[in-house]
This record gives sequence, C-alpha cells and structure tokens, in this order.
Amino acid sequence: MMRRGKTDYRDLTTGSIWRKLSVFAVPLLLSYLVQQLYNTVDLIFAGNLIDANASAAIGMSGMLITCLVGFFGGLSVGAGAVIARAYGGEDYPRLRAAVHSTVALCAAGGLSLLVLGEGLTPVYLKLVRTPEALGGMASQYLRIYFISVPAIVFYNLCAGMLRSMGDSRSTLVAQVVGGLLNVAADWLFIAKLGLGVAGAAWATLIAQTVSAAYVVFRLTRLEGPHALRLKDVRFDRDVLSGTLRIGVPAGVQALVITLSNVAAQYHINRLGESAIAAFTAYFKVELLVYYPIVALGQAMMTFAGQNMGANRPERVRRGLWECLALGVGVSVVLSAVGLGFGRALFRLFYADETAIALGLRILATTFPFYFAYCFLQIPGDAMRGLGDSRKPMLIVLFNLCLVRTALLFCVAPRWPDVRAVAACYPVTWAVTGACMLFCWMRRK
Repeated sequence: MMRRGKTDYRDLTTGSIWRKLSVFAVPLLLSYLVQQLYNTVDLIFAGNLIDANASAAIGMSGMLITCLVGFFGGLSVGAGAVIARAYGGEDYPRLRAAVHSTVALCAAGGLSLLVLGEGLTPVYLKLVRTPEALGGMASQYLRIYFISVPAIVFYNLCAGMLRSMGDSRSTLVAQVVGGLLNVAADWLFIAKLGLGVAGAAWATLIAQTVSAAYVVFRLTRLEGPHALRLKDVRFDRDVLSGTLRIGVPAGVQALVITLSNVAAQYHINRLGESAIAAFTAYFKVELLVYYPIVALGQAMMTFAGQNMGANRPERVRRGLWECLALGVGVSVVLSAVGLGFGRALFRLFYADETAIALGLRILATTFPFYFAYCFLQIPGDAMRGLGDSRKPMLIVLFNLCLVRTALLFCVAPRWPDVRAVAACYPVTWAVTGACMLFCWMRRK
C-alpha cells in the first residue's frame, strides 16, 4: 500500500495553509490559461487572418460548447470530492474504485455529448438569433469542434482526478503540450492552407486529443493499487452515487451559469456585429482575473476534501479565510492591470476601432468589481469539497439564472448599450457572493 510522506506536495493536510494553497493553485492556474489558449488562439488567427466576423462566429459558438461540457465539468467536481476525501483518509480501495468508475463516466459522457452537440447546433444558432453573416461559419465551426468533445470530457474529468490527489503539475504539462500544438496547427490550417474557421476547429481537435491522452497516461502511472488499468474500468455503484450526489448539482450550476450567458448573448446579438466581436474578445480578456479565482477555488475544494478526510475541520475553516484573502488581493491587482492595458489586450483580437471602443466600455463596467467573484467561487468550492453541492447550486440557480436573466430583460431593452449587459454581471456576482458567504458561516 502506498504511503505519503508528510512533506509530499500533494498532501494538503499539513504545513502552511496559504503556501500549500498557492503552490497547488499556480500550476492549476497556468494549465487553465494554456487550455484557454486553444480558443483564444483560434480567435486571434481568425480575427487577424480572416476577419472580425470569423472571430465573432467562433466566439458565439463557444457558448453552446461551454454549456454542454460545463455539465460534465460539474461531474468532475463530484468525482474530485470523492477522490480527495478518500486520498486524505488513505482509503485506497475506495480511491481505486473512484478512479475506474470516473473513467467509465468519461467514455459514456463524451459520446453522449458528441451526439447531443451535433443535433443542437442549428437549434442553438437559431435560438440566439445569429446574424446571417455569421451563421454559416458558426455552424461549420461547431460541427467540427464537437468531434473533439469526447477528448475534452476525458481531459476535464481525468485532470480533476489528478488534482484531487494533489497533482496539479501533470495537468499543466498536458496543457502546455496541447497549447503549442494548437498554435502550430492554427498557423498551418489557417495561415498556410486557408481553411478558415474549419481550420481553427481541426486545430483544437488535435490539441485536445493529445492533452486528454497525456492525463490518461498519467493516471496509469500512479503509484499504488489505484493506478488506472483499462481492463478494470467499470461503474462502481457506491462511488457513482457519491459522484452524482455532488457532481450533478455542480454540473447543473455550470449549466445554469452558461444558460444565463446564452440569455446575455441574445441581447448582445441585438446590438450588432461590433458588439458581438467586443464581447467575444472581452470574455477572453476577463480570464486574466477569472482563472486565478477559479484556480484558488479548485485548490480550496481539494484542500477541504483532503482535510475532512483526515478529520481536520478547523484547518478547513482557517483555509477558507486565507484563501479568500489571497483571492481578493490577486483579483484587485489583476483588475488594475487589465484596466491599464485594456486597449492593447483588445488589439490582440482585431484592429476594428469600433469593436475595441465597445470592449473598453465593457471592461470599465466590470473589472472594478471583479473581486466580488471571490466570494461566489471560493466558499462554494469549499462546500463542494465537504460534500455539500446542493446549497451552492441553489444559490447560483437563483441569482445567476433567475436574477441575472430578469435584470437583462429589464435593463437591456431600455438601454441599448453594451454597458447595460455588462452591468448585470457585477451586480449578480455581489449578491451571489453574499448569499454563499452567509451559507458558509451558518455551517456547523
């Protein structure tokens, strides 16, 4: 049986809390940023080598992809919570069952999403009133992109398992290799072969497949009886029940957030093609602040799971406040950087001055308040790490779906400006964060 030394970087149950959280979160953050490089590089190549319409078509296509894949990302939260608790408590038989059951879930989920995504593409494009000039390119991009969805599901769930066992470095290696491949393939398919948005989709397919293959390989190289063995892949009823109990609410939450963004996309599309291009670029620029918060939230989830598995609840409580302090500090600094260099960041995506001006309006509306997202993400992930996924889901469902959608339909028609849509985001972050923190403080 494998035993972990207390100095092992994977063990979050001992040592300085803020240092362990930071060391764990940094590779995770870098892997998120590199993973996002796939679609961002697609946008940069399309916006500069094709036109702004191609960039907008790719950007609006991402909503449907995020919506469907996000649900399985939520299931990875459930699997991660089960695995972190077993790893922290050194329950290796349950850990082994969880690894193999999650890989079975990857296979079933990936194939289901491939079929569902191909069928939903025309429905989605019609639902969000896609401008005629973008419809053909968006449809072409989505239909090819969905071929890569099984690989995306495998990457997200398998990377989540590695992170729950404290290994955030392997996911970084996978994303660096995949990101470099994506850049090279975009250059070949778009710049040299002139395949347009189809070339961008094929580049992503290649890169995601390689990244997924690497994390699966890392699971086969684990030390101990819980290493992945393909012949042992099967559903374990008890593990699957625990995974779904935590993962389905987390998946519904991810789905709800994306659906609220689809409602926002409806109002964005009514503002014209320049506004679509501006929001497309903004949703990439905001990742400068968003991903550090998400990385800290994921670190907190693993931290909470491992420490509860080791029966150290007081360490979980202290960890939450230290993680929040880290998140607020980092988000304030990065928001200031984004505001200072906003024009340069938007110029990476296109040279259209109208779209850049609209993008800067959006940035000025949201970035001063982005620190509020910490109070939404970090306590919610801490509760999921403790096995309580239902309360965060209900809070998010009410605020980010119902409240945000109601705000959009009240404000956007009366104020036809990108700032009207943008303002709905920080308002609902703040309300959701206050509810999430209140819920955490009421826990026994």
